[in-house]
Amino acid sequence: MHGHDPRRVSWLRLGVSTTPAVVLLLTVISYNSLVLVYSQLSKLGERLYPGYNRLLRVEPTAPTCDVAALRARLAAAAAPKPATNAPAGDDVDALFEDGDGAPEPAVKAPAGDDVDALFADEEGGEAKGGEAKGATGPPPEVLAFQAAIAQCEARHAAFADIQVRRTDGVKSFRSVEAVVEQVRDWGIAHQRHLILLLLLVCAITASAIRGHIALRPPQRRLDHYAAEGAQLATVGLLLWSVWAHKGISEGAGVRVAHPELYTIWLVGLAIMAGIHVINLVRLPADVQPGGGLGSLLSVPLYATMGLIAGIYFLVAENHPAGLSIYLTKLTEYARLYLQVGLYVWIGMLLKQTRLAELTFDVVRPFGLPPELLAFVAVVGAALPTAYSGASGIFVIAVGAVIYQELRKAGARRQLALAATAMSGSLGVVLNPCLLVVIVASLNMQVTTEQLYGWGFKVFLLTSFLFLVASLLNRKTKMTLAPLGEAVPGMVRALKPLVPYVIITTAVLLGFGLLLEAIVDENSAAIILPAVLLILLIYDRWAAKRAAAPDLPSAEKPVGYVHALEMATTETTGHIGALLMMMGLSICLGGIVERAELMSMVPATFGSVWTTMGLLVVVLVVVGMTLDPYGAVILVSATISDVAARNGIDPVHFWMVVLVAFELGYLTPPVALNHLLTRQVVGEDEVQAAFAEGGSWWSRHERVALPVAVMGVALLIVAFVPLMFSSYGS
Repeated sequence: MHGHDPRRVSWLRLGVSTTPAVVLLLTVISYNSLVLVYSQLSKLGERLYPGYNRLLRVEPTAPTCDVAALRARLAAAAAPKPATNAPAGDDVDALFEDGDGAPEPAVKAPAGDDVDALFADEEGGEAKGGEAKGATGPPPEVLAFQAAIAQCEARHAAFADIQVRRTDGVKSFRSVEAVVEQVRDWGIAHQRHLILLLLLVCAITASAIRGHIALRPPQRRLDHYAAEGAQLATVGLLLWSVWAHKGISEGAGVRVAHPELYTIWLVGLAIMAGIHVINLVRLPADVQPGGGLGSLLSVPLYATMGLIAGIYFLVAENHPAGLSIYLTKLTEYARLYLQVGLYVWIGMLLKQTRLAELTFDVVRPFGLPPELLAFVAVVGAALPTAYSGASGIFVIAVGAVIYQELRKAGARRQLALAATAMSGSLGVVLNPCLLVVIVASLNMQVTTEQLYGWGFKVFLLTSFLFLVASLLNRKTKMTLAPLGEAVPGMVRALKPLVPYVIITTAVLLGFGLLLEAIVDENSAAIILPAVLLILLIYDRWAAKRAAAPDLPSAEKPVGYVHALEMATTETTGHIGALLMMMGLSICLGGIVERAELMSMVPATFGSVWTTMGLLVVVLVVVGMTLDPYGAVILVSATISDVAARNGIDPVHFWMVVLVAFELGYLTPPVALNHLLTRQVVGEDEVQAAFAEGGSWWSRHERVALPVAVMGVALLIVAFVPLMFSSYGS
């Protein structure tokens, strides 16, 4: 971002990153919306033109049978014949040109009847040359022809009826429906291409701006060399692996479904490698000299995972294609990872609005002490977290506002950092969080309904624990503003939120009435961008209207187009960083799976308590080191079997997994939520928090408070249900 206004986006980044990313995201929204539109068109067609879906949608095929020919053959069959046997090869089916064969006679003889018994002559029952006695109807051939004629006439009548009913209006309606159907089918068929292009465009952007997630941002010269060198090595391993994977697929002699995906991978990774070479040569102008062993902390997490996994596949297995095979799982679950991209965009659009600030204005008149305000912020963030897909996305979107508001209320830096990092943790078990959808899609033993139901109970538990921790941790008296002063202030603060509520309700009603779509785990990623895009129009207008006219140019609220540009530009870097980390998490989980580490674990432990204790430790370690989206795949493939063999209910197990992952997200050495908090708050604020003195708890509160709350919650969720047998009922 350069120019007079530091918020402006460079034309280069706008052209090669922001615009392609927004086109890809809108494409995903479009074809998913057309799935809903197509369903409604089918229902509308049936209402307007009864029988549309079954009869009128496609051009009917004229019957091939000939009624006149069948009548002629019927006449011949009904004519008197000499008393001779019919030739053995005379097949009535040959009369039916449409291939349906001769129909069954209208009246069937009872099973076991002797046909000869129907033909008895007067002299002892000989049928030969005798006159048939007791015949009650025409012969079978005549019945067959009569049925065939009736069937043929019915077909011609139905064809004529459909031709009459297929009016120009029906054909025009079908033309529109066909276009929608084609675009929908194209989008579904190219989901792998879309996620791959989105990943590479955004990963290249993150590499260009040095925006990949690391334990510590690079500041010194050696930090940059370590970070860029490790990334160059990782991308080089990925290039080699994809090339080897391509060779194996082509040499197997089996048709590859999408061979062009290999080319896209190779081109994108080659561009990434070139960018890291440039970054190695051209260090930032403000780089500080020096560095040491701690520079390794500046290596992005995805690069660390990639190097470990890549070296394992090369050295331990001599299988260079292994890294690519596991990385391409991103494209196998394209729909889910496209939703990750959409949720990041939702978060960045939310960040461009004033909703977070206006919401804090509602509670500010009560004069809550910092600890209680932190509780309100963390609990209040749970629902937006569920709708933003993951805790990290919400921290990126709103973390800076939460931190600033807590500091304004007098919160210590350590407490404000703790609440900001934890603000996205309580909502990952609520409907419609994407992580729960991924769990249910990979494990048929559980459903989203079960997980969301128990997830709400876990949310109540963790909220209560955080409230207790906040009250025990308070440094000031629990005083509130008088209700006579607080309530009028709250009412005044609610008024600016009313238009947002009206607009949101109107958009949701529109989706509900026109497309019969509600915001749930299946449609949230499609509906919420539409809600935010429309809200942003009003928000920018209201912000400009409320701004003082004498504000400096750099502080004036930006317009809608500029806000959308900023949101999407920021989205690209975050999507690239998150998806690369998720992809390499899958690779790291893959080596755990291939090394068969879980085979060392006994099949049964004899005690469900012992089993649960081991699983809790393992799951927290997994959550500390892997991204949850990648870790879910690993747990589904390996650890879940251990729980099942030892009699742990699947719903119980996966609730433990979700809480353990969130604890891992808040626990060093990785503590991803703390890394994201550092990123949005700023390194200076974090360093200032480290410099604050006091007791051990005061100096480490930003980590100790979230770990204590989520740790106690995990122990309760893991072990208390074992005392009861109805957890999964």
